[in-house]
Amino acid sequence: MDIDNLKIQIKTFFGLEPVLAEEIKKLGGKNVELKNRAVNCEGDLGFLYKINYSARTALKILVPVLEFKAYNETKFYEKLFKFEWDDFMSVDQTFAIDSTVNSERFSHSQFMTFKMKDAIVDFFQNRYGKRPSIETKFPDIKFHLHIDRELVTISMDSSGDPLFKRGYRKEQGEAPINEVLASGMLQLAGWDGKGNFLDPMCGSGTLLIEAAMIALDLPAQIFRRRFAFQNWKNYNDDLFGKIKDVRVNRVKEFTGKIVGYDIDARMLDAARINIEAAEMEDIIEVRKQDFFETKKELFPLLMVFNPPYDERIAINDDDFYKKIGDTFKSSYPNTLAWLISSDLDAPKKIGLRPSRKIKLYNGKLETRFLQYEMYEGTKKVHKLENKEE
Repeated sequence: MDIDNLKIQIKTFFGLEPVLAEEIKKLGGKNVELKNRAVNCEGDLGFLYKINYSARTALKILVPVLEFKAYNETKFYEKLFKFEWDDFMSVDQTFAIDSTVNSERFSHSQFMTFKMKDAIVDFFQNRYGKRPSIETKFPDIKFHLHIDRELVTISMDSSGDPLFKRGYRKEQGEAPINEVLASGMLQLAGWDGKGNFLDPMCGSGTLLIEAAMIALDLPAQIFRRRFAFQNWKNYNDDLFGKIKDVRVNRVKEFTGKIVGYDIDARMLDAARINIEAAEMEDIIEVRKQDFFETKKELFPLLMVFNPPYDERIAINDDDFYKKIGDTFKSSYPNTLAWLISSDLDAPKKIGLRPSRKIKLYNGKLETRFLQYEMYEGTKKVHKLENKEE
């Protein structure tokens, strides 16, 4: 592994690739290239630590260490058995493999994972007379196997636990939004910590906390205790310590307000617990409030929210979305509002024309992230051309 010039692949959600690419460029990535649900780039070992610690829309960060073509299981095994695995792990470390297989030649991903495991174990048995152990939950070393037709790529997973696990979520609602998706939505909406932010249906508070982290320029993983790269043979503790210090010293003052409403007291309790875990009680305010009975209080204002699913709405779905549109028009002049919905007819039900529509996925649900621009003195939203992005 050339620690001065690593090839790096960063996984993300569909639709967030441009946001992630922008983050990676700002953090110093070279040769940044957009892929499907991923961004490829190059950088040194310090850069790998920095993006793990700081990138808000990264799900996991992989470093490819071996690439070859295989046309059958025997060749696949032989190539892996000959690889110098002890450059990357010791016989005393535990390991795990996750895999993605897109190949007619190798159709069974579980079988290919077992073949790779056998090759690694046999390599160490042959060289040292000892076998490393497999540990699926908390491995020391995590490998990623990717097969695309006959092209095999083996990568080291530098992150370990997925990077949406920020460490502040202690409580969650019925349908909490993923932290990486929440941060991506905020960045797509243009939130940069200038002005004020409102989530009028805040649930357990994820959008509020991610908004506060952006406003303060806090590293995304400030609460994380462990990364997989800390178990690598080339791990440099001093370097990682310096990178953390530099990032934490960049934290900014925030003078605006971040506010969340919800009508469900249980959800607000969960939000308060999470906000406290994120040490954001002084920055985020939540209160029990029906959005449909509110008026705009903060100027200027960006609004981003994830309307709750049916289990938290005791009203007709069409009526619910119409009320959102009516509240936008009557109570929130000169406001930029964004909402995400898996109901692809939501724009019709809201009764306003969105000025932007962005296709995203919330888990496996296809959604639209909709932007509405309200202007004072008109009952109609500004008529911009619909754009499907």
